[in-house]
Amino acid sequence: MSDPRVDSAERREDSSVPGPVGRGSRVVGRAVALWDRFPVIGRSAAAIVAGLLIFASFPPRTCWYLAPLGIALLTLVVRGNGRLRGGFGYGMLAGLGFFVPLLPWTGIYVGPVPWLGLSTVCAVYVGLFGLLARLVSALPGWPLWVATMWTLTEWIRSSFPFGGFPWGRLAFGQADGWYLPLAMIAGAPGVSFAVAVTGTLLAALLIRLRPRPVDLGSRQLADLGSRQLADLGSRHALRRDWRGITALATLVAIILGTGAILRAALPAPDDGDRLITVAAVQGSVPRLGLDFNSQRRAVLDNHVRRTEELARAIDAGRAPRPDVVIWPENSSDIDPLRNSDAAAEITAASQLIHAPILVGAVLVNADDTTTNSVLVWDGDRVGERHDKKIIQPFGEYLPFRGFFRHFSQYADRAGYFVPGHGDGVVHVRPARGGAPVAIGVATCYEVAFDRAFEDSLRAGAQLLTVPTNNATFGRSEMTYQQLAMSRVRAVEHGRALVVSATTGVSAIITADGAVAQQTPQFVPAVLEASLPLRHTTTLSTRFGPLPERILCIVAAIVVVIAAIRRRTSRPTHLVNEGAIGGRVSGWPHAKTPR
Repeated sequence: MSDPRVDSAERREDSSVPGPVGRGSRVVGRAVALWDRFPVIGRSAAAIVAGLLIFASFPPRTCWYLAPLGIALLTLVVRGNGRLRGGFGYGMLAGLGFFVPLLPWTGIYVGPVPWLGLSTVCAVYVGLFGLLARLVSALPGWPLWVATMWTLTEWIRSSFPFGGFPWGRLAFGQADGWYLPLAMIAGAPGVSFAVAVTGTLLAALLIRLRPRPVDLGSRQLADLGSRQLADLGSRHALRRDWRGITALATLVAIILGTGAILRAALPAPDDGDRLITVAAVQGSVPRLGLDFNSQRRAVLDNHVRRTEELARAIDAGRAPRPDVVIWPENSSDIDPLRNSDAAAEITAASQLIHAPILVGAVLVNADDTTTNSVLVWDGDRVGERHDKKIIQPFGEYLPFRGFFRHFSQYADRAGYFVPGHGDGVVHVRPARGGAPVAIGVATCYEVAFDRAFEDSLRAGAQLLTVPTNNATFGRSEMTYQQLAMSRVRAVEHGRALVVSATTGVSAIITADGAVAQQTPQFVPAVLEASLPLRHTTTLSTRFGPLPERILCIVAAIVVVIAAIRRRTSRPTHLVNEGAIGGRVSGWPHAKTPR
């Protein structure tokens, strides 16, 4: 049991430090005292704030630096030797604070149940992070191990169930940040890990900055007056572990500095083997909502019309002739392989512009299932196609349809799409001559998954494209979140990337992740740019999923070690029980194991 005179000195020590440092210390001291008085309320509120900070780092905002701050705060909340379910509970609150404001676009036209249900499921994985972080936080080197727990739980969420849901990975909030260049070395998982470890190091730094209690014997205490105790506390506060503080601050600076330095190694916008001219057509839709498909002929007509306008501009000398034209996903929801009118329209547009068109089409199979495909339409010839391999559960298909129709009247509006196969590459012969171009395709939802473009690059993709249809998500932040993913993928694989969207945002992205051009939403538009073809590969492309697998294996080993140590070690002290089900100690409390 601690001596009350030491506790009193510790509480008064900040008041004896003059100037702004003393005032700041007093503020921190009061905050910590309030935290210690109401631990569950304090931790719960801080967990929610941590989730909100991570959310605020995502597009359309450019506050990328809030993500490591959110991770730091969450780490401080869940860290400790309390019950593991307490870590899960606080992590769950942080997850809700993150995903509920991130994913409202999932319920715009179908009500709040899918949105809140998906947000809750995603929050469970952040809860799992909180549990694992609490488990491993007593180990030496805990900032590194806690960061690997984030990588592990992100991988689990990106894989299970129904193929996973990678939306909201930390990397996808870093398109405007200093961490982005790290994607060319370790991909999106490496960026997420760098953000997470920065946050955990910041948490460790804050803990080190907290003054420690004075460790004196009772006889020594008896010989000291209150003023001497206060002075001793002040000197102790000024003699913090500066070596550890300096080391932690240096590590944070190294991580941030590495990203900033690597930016110089990113390819220049025109670096490549040769240039081709690409046009992205945004035809827009008659109206937003789930029933846009009922206007599918009008959607096709819109894209044909925009392409014809581009052809007239080319003939008038106002625009360069493209080597290839890219239409978005669902630009022809009428199967052009079965419907002669749709085929005739697309053929006429291709012949008028004298260039092949990548057409996003819904194709009907013999068993009445459908595939979400991208066809190479060159004049009156149909070439290769990419059938979307990673299809969206609860949208393009509905698992357990009979069960879920009890929860939403929109269940039967989910599609009957089936996944395709292949390497994610289509070959196009440029309109102005030259060797065929290998274009890697990730249709809409696929861009969130690492494996989509990894397959394309292994098949020799020289240029990347993301045809997408965001009409069913209204005027939400979804399209900007997806655009950020495309920017990360461009850097990850060192390729220029073209986003072609029905309603926007369409964009031309260079290999350094910069947005060279983009359209506004909900207006017909055409983008044109000369883009380089590249054959060289980044370290990320060569490594593939290896960095993430290594981090996950390390995390699993650390979890086993921490579990064994926790089971065989006796608790060093008792702490209060928190209402959320976890033991609660002061934050960042001197009694918490370092």
